[in-house]
Amino acid sequence: MSENATTTNEENNRTASESATSESPETAANTEDVSYHAVEKDGSVTAIWEMQGRKHIRTIDPRSGEGKQILALFETAA
Repeated sequence: MSENATTTNEENNRTASESATSESPETAANTEDVSYHAVEKDGSVTAIWEMQGRKHIRTIDPRSGEGKQILALFETAA
C-alpha cells in the first residue's frame, strides 16, 4: 500500500472552529492539523487515514458517506 497526496479538510475545520467557541482552546488547536491520506492499492483508493500530525486517528472507508465527501473535496481541490 502507498500513500497518495494529502489534503486538509478545510471546510470541516471551519465548521469545527465555529463550534469551538464553546470548547477549550486546546481542543480547537487539535482539530486544526487534521489531514487525510488516501491509501491506494492497484490504482484504487482502499482506505482514507485521518491523521493528526503524525498520529493515526482513524481509518475511513472510501465507500462510506464521509469517505465519499472527503474524496470529492480532494478531487475538487486538484
